[in-house]
Amino acid sequence: MLRTALRNVFAHKARLVMTALAIALGVAFVCGTLVFGDTVAQALRGASAKSFKDVAVSVQAESRQNTDDAANDARTTALTGDLVDKVRAVPGVTSVHAIVDGAATLAAKDGRPLNADSSWQNLAINYAPDTPNTDRDSRFPLIAGRAPTAGDEMALDRRTAEKAGYTIGDLVRFAVQGPTLSKRLVGIVTTDDPRVTAGGSLALFDTGTAQQLFLQPGRFDELAVGSAPGTDNQELTSKVRALLPAEGITVTSGAQLADEQAQLIAESTKGLTRMLLAFAGIALFVGVFVIANTFTMLIAQRSRETALLRAVGASRRQVVRAVLTEAGLLGLGASAAGIALGIGIATAMRPILNAGGADLPDGPLVIATDALVRSLLVGVGVTVLAAWLPARKAAKTAPVEALTTVDLTPPRRSLVLRNSLGALFTGAGVLIMLYVSMRRNGADSNLQAAALGSVLVLIGMIVSAPLLSRPLIRLAGAVTTRLFGVSGKLAKENALRNPRRTAATASALMIGLTLITGLSVTGSSMDAALRAAAVAGLTADYKVSVSGSATIDPALAAKVAEVPGVAESVPVASAALVARGRGATLTGADPRLLAKVCDLRFSSGSLADLGPGKVLLSDRLAKDTGLSKGDTFQGRVGAGSNSTRELTVVGVYRQTRAFGGAIGTMDDVLPEAFVAGKLDSILVRAASERSTSGLDQDIRKALGNSPLLRVQNQDQLTKEQSGGSDVMLNMMYGLLGMTVVIAVFGVINTLAMSVVERTREIGLLRAIGLDHKGVKQMVRLESVVISLFGAVLGIGTGIFLAWTCGSLSTSTLPQYEIVLPWARLGLFLLLGLAIGVLAALWPARRAARLNMLRAINAQ
Repeated sequence: MLRTALRNVFAHKARLVMTALAIALGVAFVCGTLVFGDTVAQALRGASAKSFKDVAVSVQAESRQNTDDAANDARTTALTGDLVDKVRAVPGVTSVHAIVDGAATLAAKDGRPLNADSSWQNLAINYAPDTPNTDRDSRFPLIAGRAPTAGDEMALDRRTAEKAGYTIGDLVRFAVQGPTLSKRLVGIVTTDDPRVTAGGSLALFDTGTAQQLFLQPGRFDELAVGSAPGTDNQELTSKVRALLPAEGITVTSGAQLADEQAQLIAESTKGLTRMLLAFAGIALFVGVFVIANTFTMLIAQRSRETALLRAVGASRRQVVRAVLTEAGLLGLGASAAGIALGIGIATAMRPILNAGGADLPDGPLVIATDALVRSLLVGVGVTVLAAWLPARKAAKTAPVEALTTVDLTPPRRSLVLRNSLGALFTGAGVLIMLYVSMRRNGADSNLQAAALGSVLVLIGMIVSAPLLSRPLIRLAGAVTTRLFGVSGKLAKENALRNPRRTAATASALMIGLTLITGLSVTGSSMDAALRAAAVAGLTADYKVSVSGSATIDPALAAKVAEVPGVAESVPVASAALVARGRGATLTGADPRLLAKVCDLRFSSGSLADLGPGKVLLSDRLAKDTGLSKGDTFQGRVGAGSNSTRELTVVGVYRQTRAFGGAIGTMDDVLPEAFVAGKLDSILVRAASERSTSGLDQDIRKALGNSPLLRVQNQDQLTKEQSGGSDVMLNMMYGLLGMTVVIAVFGVINTLAMSVVERTREIGLLRAIGLDHKGVKQMVRLESVVISLFGAVLGIGTGIFLAWTCGSLSTSTLPQYEIVLPWARLGLFLLLGLAIGVLAALWPARRAARLNMLRAINAQ
């Protein structure tokens, strides 16, 4: 039986090519994901290990605001210069880097800010020589110029300098918290810090300058202690810990710190790997239909051969084992090809993601044995599992029945049980999804119900596909018959001849298009909601804000008001509010000015009702707290405040992102703002539409053109809200595209094998007058009808699932409404048509080239 399985694989290798390709693509997806995940994790671990390789002991100080000196409330720590000298004097210590950490946003040479929206990536550190007797900092090897030694000097790492366009001697503009600063670039260094190699920037200052910018003189954030070869670093860690105060300082060995970092890196890469594996699983699930369909058709075509095997003594179990062995061999060969392709995919993924802004670190490709073995097992296992049902079907065929009916049309199997199961699954799924659509929050229970309902609907559609194929294909067949005559009618009848086969072929395409359509509809609806939410209730032409944790001085609002073309400059501050146990953001502004830059929808009250001790509540906060116009409550204003004050509700408005959960006067909010006495933003209304041209640049110039400064119009605000989702959607479209490609192979395979199965029939059609063109047209139209059937089912199911799941977003995004991207849906339908045409090219050509007489005599 093993020899029989081997002979069958080689005898039918042409019929198995498309199935092998489908398996190979699925395995390539799995292997590429595993290898890519290992590669990225190793690169991050390697970069982290390099940054800790010379650190024997790490001393980290807790940061706090200085409360001892009212005139200087800058950030401070418990690490002083005296403590640094004590650590340096410990036996076995060879170097102590006293580190000052901060963040500085740089402006490129052309004025654009670097990483303006990710201030955590903009590192600023002091250049700390290894010992007092040297000017070399081994952490940052110099490749050009020299180290910064004065207050007007700085250094950059090579990547940052190249990205910003700076060279030695240039004046570098940057900002920390306040106004723009400038210093001369005197040196360029290299670094292995993973935060920098992953796309961040690095600015270096001498220690005194760094302390003035980020800390207090004589204070440090961290000590990186180096040791002599042969030193027991655990013992050294204990000695250093004994020297330092316990409060506010943590002493850790470098090895322990590296291990902790490695664990964090492993956790951070798991999410991406799991997501990619989920899409790989979808691709393999689609491949199951292709594999099962192939073996079902092969077994039907080899019924005489199977009968002969049974007649000469092969048992049912042996027949099953022979088919499964054939599937295993096919899976083994295809998986090996898929692994090779997967390694290529893993190699290409990092530059592709980096081009999209992922900023993954460099490193060698990691091909672990575990990843290869798992990929191979998945490929072989899925192939054998998909072939199991066809194998059982082959074993159940009686030898005499197969030998006497090989040339007759096999009896149709009843679809009653299948249709009943399909209706049960679909009905249950639809009921669950309708229940989900009536829920208005994204609680875990509702998400789990939505996931269960989606799976049941999809399974129900797959099981019910043979039943659904009849009316839909008859409808499509009526069109093909009218347009193409006999060829169109034959195509319809061929598609209807075996509903199970048609359904299995179409289901592979349906799954891919269901997911893509659902994603597209959800993405379009979410994008529209985010864009509406970003500027809902806001009529200002510009919003002036700053990046990161920086704030705006209230005096700057007057400067903005003086810019030609500005009609109104409205300062806005924010503070924390706790009302009846519910937290919210309290927005503070002058109500008279605020009315000129907003258009809030009130159910009661108005901005004019605001005054000292009076607040407006959003409808959501009012509902959560049970408050309404005229009510008073004891509210706590300010993040650090423990005292409460009596506040009166003077109105309720529809909540928007621009104005948070409550609105009060500037006098009530500014003293208790998140940063006391500082603004969050300035809302600007232009004098006229014409005056908006170039107004943003004029505002920037008036405020010093700081790299931290952001002057955004309404289009930029909406793009900021939805930009990240666009990147994610495009990535997911690409991943789901693999399922469509596998479905195409399934259509090609089904048509090619059906041509072999219908060889005699095609010969007879040719004999009674159907020419080459008619045969090609018949096969093409059959392919188009099946593909359109799968596309219609997929698009319809995807729209339904997106509509029912959309309600889960309304609690956090009230603007969410279903938006059908008609152009994209039309494109998906055309994609189904194109798949049908392209998939039929080879089978149609093969059918048309059959020799008429040989085809009629075919067995």
